[in-house]
Amino acid sequence: MTRPPARHVLPEFTQHMAAGHRTSDPYARLLEERIVVLGTPLDETAANDVTAQLMHLEHHAPDRDVSLYVNSPGGPFHALSALHDTLTYISCDVETVCLGRAEGTAALLLAAGTPGKRYVLPGSRLVLRQPALPEPVEGSASDLAIQADELARIRARTEEMLARHTGRTVDRVRADLERELVLDARAAVEYGLADRIVPHHRDARTATGAR
Repeated sequence: MTRPPARHVLPEFTQHMAAGHRTSDPYARLLEERIVVLGTPLDETAANDVTAQLMHLEHHAPDRDVSLYVNSPGGPFHALSALHDTLTYISCDVETVCLGRAEGTAALLLAAGTPGKRYVLPGSRLVLRQPALPEPVEGSASDLAIQADELARIRARTEEMLARHTGRTVDRVRADLERELVLDARAAVEYGLADRIVPHHRDARTATGAR
């Protein structure tokens, strides 16, 4: 079976061991520490990659936490939906951490982490925005009506998910999504997208206990 090509060329490093040596890359080493990184737009490829890693880690140790680090401009709702369902499906607690940015669906993914274990770094930037269809809308009048219904369904689902994860009402979330809402780290915590600002990794470990 051929492994899918990587998006970028990753630096590799070699460990010298008693039985020889092993070549690895940063993401493989992070996976060994139960850390998964979403550092690209949230598309089908990213959703499949992160889903596979989360399910692998659950299979390996279902009672140990997983950390999901998010630095993403977001992407289509269907990719978010697959990852969101995965977080619900697996038995591990998932600690979510925003470093950099979490926009659109990526902000919702951050909020979907295990309550009490959702963190933002001080310089984080989160953006809430209305969902959009992934492709230009074309076709007959009936096709356009179907697409309009689908967009309305996605909008309602986004509002429901945000309300559930932030503790706000659906009406409040609906009003907030009327225009792009940009939040810094403190505002993201106040909104309910995250539980705590963590300047250092040890602060998160102190809050939840070492894994």
